[in-house]
Amino acid sequence: MKTRLLYLNTHRLFAYAWQQGNLLAEGVFDNDEEGLREFSQYLDARHSDRFALLANVAEEGHAYETIPFLHGPDRQALISRKIGQHFQGTSLATAISLGYEKTQRKNEKLLFAALTNPGHFEPWLQRLGSAEIALSGIYSVAQLGGRLLKKLGLGGGRCLLLSMQDHSIRSSYLVDSQAHFSRMAPLTDSSIAGIASTFAAESGKLHQYLIGQRLIGRDEALPVFIVAHPLTLPAIEKACPDRGQLSFRLIDSHTAAAKLSLHTVPDDNRCDLLFMHLLAIATPAQQFGSEIHRRHFRLSQLRNGLLAAGFIAVLGSVLYSAKQTYDAHERREEARVLAMSDADLSRRYRETASTLPQLDIDNDTLRQLTTRYTELSRQQRQPGPAFARVSQALDRIPAINLEGIEWKNDGAYDPAKEPDMREVTIVRGSINLPQAEPRKVLGVFDNFVDILRSQPDMSVNVQQRPFDIESGSALRGGDGQEEAAKPRQFVVEIARRQAP
Repeated sequence: MKTRLLYLNTHRLFAYAWQQGNLLAEGVFDNDEEGLREFSQYLDARHSDRFALLANVAEEGHAYETIPFLHGPDRQALISRKIGQHFQGTSLATAISLGYEKTQRKNEKLLFAALTNPGHFEPWLQRLGSAEIALSGIYSVAQLGGRLLKKLGLGGGRCLLLSMQDHSIRSSYLVDSQAHFSRMAPLTDSSIAGIASTFAAESGKLHQYLIGQRLIGRDEALPVFIVAHPLTLPAIEKACPDRGQLSFRLIDSHTAAAKLSLHTVPDDNRCDLLFMHLLAIATPAQQFGSEIHRRHFRLSQLRNGLLAAGFIAVLGSVLYSAKQTYDAHERREEARVLAMSDADLSRRYRETASTLPQLDIDNDTLRQLTTRYTELSRQQRQPGPAFARVSQALDRIPAINLEGIEWKNDGAYDPAKEPDMREVTIVRGSINLPQAEPRKVLGVFDNFVDILRSQPDMSVNVQQRPFDIESGSALRGGDGQEEAAKPRQFVVEIARRQAP
């Protein structure tokens, strides 16, 4: 998509192609039927390009208003009503905010501007609409005067800007780079001396007009900037000496073009190229065209937005696919390295295994046997600790004779569970207390059991007591003297659980 600029004056329209600071003239179309027909043919071959229209016409009005502090639709409705009051009969109008007053109400200061002869634009705009051209906006030369001075590092505050456009002098009154008033003065003498004298006369007339309108004070100093061809500057400098409250400063159009990076320098005093280049590189935020005039421009923005979104989506898909492809390649490389490592380890294992004595069983059986051996080794324990504890208890009660002792592991093996570390010791003994009463024998036995149970990790189960005592019977000291003289046997089961 190329950027093309249209320059419309009182009599004809000029078409330029702009690219990287170069302006290429593409056509001149007169304001008649033949010119309009040629303009339509020119547009037919450029449907996909973006256009902007710069106007240099005398019918341009400005008005200054202060409105209440509003937002949204209310503000827009009030602005539309004010434009209708000041510039009735034209749709080519805009409003420029100049900030807010520093009062409690914060009233907004607005500058209204309009192209007051829409009939002059209508034939050209109809051709642009019929060709479905993306027209970004309609602008005036006066709008760009402040931007020119700002780009050149000049201006600021109140000043006058004079330049030659077509066969007239454009004079603009600027306040903080905004045009508050602009007019065109006819140029009757196109010689260098005539141009210089016209600049001097026009600056004086505009100064007096601004004083009469009370836009400036009578004693207020006012700088005047004049843009002209370098060959004309000596004559203008001679014709425009500083006088009264006016101080003149001349701007070389070729020097200005260099500072603006415009490669197509003006051939004469006309500054059309400077302002068209400014329109391309520093487009004003406000323009005069309505939404009807800019409909195809809005559609092109929407279309470009959709294309950009689609491009981003496709680019994202491509990047994601590339990442997935890269990851898959990395995984394949990793799998290949692991396969090579596995093959190398298998080869080394076979080489090592070939040097070892050969067994008559396969690897799986050998692995099961070693696993079983490991589990059995974890369960293997000796009866020494259990016997030592029984011995300690027997030492404390000399009346007990040990007749037999049995030790065993009582936990069943289960490969899926932790091994049960329970061990059982069965103690068989007798109590030798001749002529002792049964109660005394039972006391000795109970003392022995209590000693065993005092061990924190042992539980005692009495399987046989020295005397068989049934519920409801009583012991008497004189029963069975011969039976009492015999040793009384007992059997005790001791269970102990210990950590592996």
